[in-house]
Amino acid sequence: MIHGVDKAVLVLDDGCRFDGIACGAAGEAVGEVCFNTSMTGYQEIMTDPSYAGQIVTMTATQIGNVGTNPEDMESRRPWFKGFVIRESSRIPSNWRSKEDLSGFLARHNIPAIEGIDTRQLVGQLRDQGSRRGVLSTIDFNTDSLLAKARAWPGLAGMDLTGEVTCDKPYPWREGLPAWKRGVWYPWNNVSGSDSTGGERPRLRVAVLDFGVKHNILRNLVAAGCELEVWPAQVTLEQLLAHDPHGFFLSNGPGDPEAVTHGIRLIEQLLRTGRPVFGICLGHQMLSLALGGSTSKMKFGHRGGNHPVKNLQTGLVEITSQNHGFVVSRSSLPAEVTVTHESLFDGSVEGIRHGRLPVFSVQYHPEASPGPHDAHYLFADFVTMMRHVNHL
Repeated sequence: MIHGVDKAVLVLDDGCRFDGIACGAAGEAVGEVCFNTSMTGYQEIMTDPSYAGQIVTMTATQIGNVGTNPEDMESRRPWFKGFVIRESSRIPSNWRSKEDLSGFLARHNIPAIEGIDTRQLVGQLRDQGSRRGVLSTIDFNTDSLLAKARAWPGLAGMDLTGEVTCDKPYPWREGLPAWKRGVWYPWNNVSGSDSTGGERPRLRVAVLDFGVKHNILRNLVAAGCELEVWPAQVTLEQLLAHDPHGFFLSNGPGDPEAVTHGIRLIEQLLRTGRPVFGICLGHQMLSLALGGSTSKMKFGHRGGNHPVKNLQTGLVEITSQNHGFVVSRSSLPAEVTVTHESLFDGSVEGIRHGRLPVFSVQYHPEASPGPHDAHYLFADFVTMMRHVNHL
């Protein structure tokens, strides 16, 4: 129960109904019901802008054990529509916690439901695919909720980047926290001294914010970059006025094919000859700008234990993932090489252009589930920028 509300219901667009207990804000939310298999990191999931438009179901049986805190925010607020869990922890057990899960959800006006059979729900989503749904603490009529769920158009064809992007450009200088520094960057020598013993100059990177996560920015700074974060609707002229050494394409929500303004901008970026690195939505939009295509997945990849094979080295990386769309391998032009693939289903997890200084990955290297399996990608980006810019 939260703030006097003790009942909540989830209704899917196929008519399936789940009755449970409210554990977030009072209200109602409609969105795509999906599931995430991560055992930890629920606050990072809640505040990842890529989840805009979705009602997230956690497969772990108890959520909220370590509470919430300001340091683990991946953006300025939660973006998902609703939360579905088996059981919420009422007593956070961590010295960093500033607020329990229910209080955090209520403060950010996110409805949530607990006490339902999440295994049954996840089984249905796995077999049938992600569904449109309504989570409500104010309307309990099945027919009414079913009509609302079916009236929602769904994420296919939806551009949500305007909802999650920043309002105006801003610099980002914050690196990794002290306890994470020096874990892997020193042996890559991407931000240390040069061969003469002098300090290497930081590289100017223009970050296109389609829903960027803070830890991506921290990792870029730790790798030796100086960042300027730009809204999704930025123009090429605005970016070039700051003379960046390279461009970063962030993660984000929605259908990549619907973000036509972003794809057109990336086509312009490719013509500059400057390095480009994309993650998740940025990877998908880069693939589209290069002539590829994307499609919606049945239930997507969402979790912190996804094995990805690096086809260039043969090594397997344990990755964090959150995407419901995928790049079609057969659609990619001959000059584009698939560099990574999922060991779950063989889908495209990374690409690199054979002529242009351009590469991207579908997964999230900054999330560190391996914990450092994929951090080399930030170093590769820095190395590429130094080479192209002769630094």
